Amino acid sequence: MWPQVVDWITPPKCLTCREPVTAGASLCLACWAKLSFIDGPVCDALGTPFEFDHGEGMLSAAAIAEPPPWDKARAAVLFNDAAKEIIHLLKYRDTQEAGIAMARTMTAAGRKIIADSDVIIPVPLHRFRLWQRRFNQAAYLAHRIAYASDKPIATDVLLREKRTRQQVGLTAEERQKNVRRAFTISPEKRPAVDGKSVLLIDDVRTTGATVAACAKVLRASGAVNIYVLTFALVQEPLRLHIDV
Repeated sequence: MWPQVVDWITPPKCLTCREPVTAGASLCLACWAKLSFIDGPVCDALGTPFEFDHGEGMLSAAAIAEPPPWDKARAAVLFNDAAKEIIHLLKYRDTQEAGIAMARTMTAAGRKIIADSDVIIPVPLHRFRLWQRRFNQAAYLAHRIAYASDKPIATDVLLREKRTRQQVGLTAEERQKNVRRAFTISPEKRPAVDGKSVLLIDDVRTTGATVAACAKVLRASGAVNIYVLTFALVQEPLRLHIDV
């Protein structure tokens, strides 16, 4: 009842173009069509789309040549201008409706790995960056996904101890160097991941350097399976030889 009252007082509008829509935290049909959803067969490890269905559990040539430090990855959409705008609404303009829409599509895209996970962990921000932004967009998405899937979430286990540069604009090699030894798990927090299947959440995966660094720390702390779920995926060659 209450959402209907809110919609009557302030009619919902499209997140990006602001045209009227039938429900809040959503896009109009035109803006929805601009997103490139990953809804077909994908590489089991990288989540990159296949042109043809090769069967469940198949790996791409990139994943075979350079296996990632996580087990499975999924993303809701390919990164393009439409996806970038939605991400920026959450990340830089504190538009929580954008986060609701992102989490909704991520929950659908990652339903299998969510079901197979024991705990959900967001990619953390350094405390100074968190103070600057006031909130962690990955943690917001993780909370929404955890609530929708009735899964436990741990936001105080994986920490970013090293204050890194922003990854935007860096090359693949610079991104890897930037996040090297950036993440830690204290010994007293290791039982939260030891022997568990962990779902790592972030907003976008570009080269994979950040989630790779996180995955290696989780693995060293005893995680038996590591799954990665993001809203958007940038299809670029992976070079994930990161020391932690």
